[in-house]
Amino acid sequence: MNSEYNHLENAVTTTEPASATHAVAARAVDVWKVYGNSEQTRVNALAGVSVDFEQGKFTAIMGPSGSGKSTLMHCLAGLDEVTQGEVSIGDLRINGLNDAGLTKMRRSKVGFIFQQFNLLPTLTAKENITLPLDIGGRKPDQAWMDLVIKTVGLGDRLGHKPTELSGGQQQRVACARALVARPEVIFADEPTGNLDSRSGADVLSFLRQSVDEFGQTIVMVTHDPHAASYADRVIFLADGKIVAHMDQPTEDRVLDQMKNLDAARGV
Repeated sequence: MNSEYNHLENAVTTTEPASATHAVAARAVDVWKVYGNSEQTRVNALAGVSVDFEQGKFTAIMGPSGSGKSTLMHCLAGLDEVTQGEVSIGDLRINGLNDAGLTKMRRSKVGFIFQQFNLLPTLTAKENITLPLDIGGRKPDQAWMDLVIKTVGLGDRLGHKPTELSGGQQQRVACARALVARPEVIFADEPTGNLDSRSGADVLSFLRQSVDEFGQTIVMVTHDPHAASYADRVIFLADGKIVAHMDQPTEDRVLDQMKNLDAARGV
């Protein structure tokens, strides 16, 4: 851990590794992601990150711009290849899988929610929700799908195309799409970044409900202390390293921690 961040250890709640008492949905062990082939161009986007994400928990990843938070999520989800270290989803080590193996893993074990919604404009809301299952040749569990659709409040919008839906409704379609396949973990990258405060609160409430009622595992990258306050735990990155973490976060505590990170960087 960089010396300028050492004083932050006393500012957060400490917690034992997830592996000690809880099942692990995703794990990174000494993960490095390096860009550039020479000393002059080398950039350590991740520098020896080790972290467990518990099953049935909501974890937020935060940090200043360029801290490595999105890179960490992409490596965990198999969207980016690590330079060194190990990444696992459940009991499956994913780094080292070939393209076919990664594709199978992403279809069966993970769900995604992106800032830009990533819905296909030619498909209806219902078709977008079932798309990952359709691509994988799987049929949805109708009772589960009905429950998900009811939970996100899309019952009267299933026949609408994305252009006929508000931003908040489109993101709820994306949430339902991620959840309907019952993945081991859902990765959410700034899921409220393009939403107004009310729509954003609706999406965050749904994510929180999916953890509390359905036992879903959520890993969310966000820059918003209010969004992070919905999580069970927040992990803070700076310069490609985990420098702090916080259990039972509140908006004020997260905001104070982010200010501390900025102060450590001289911002």
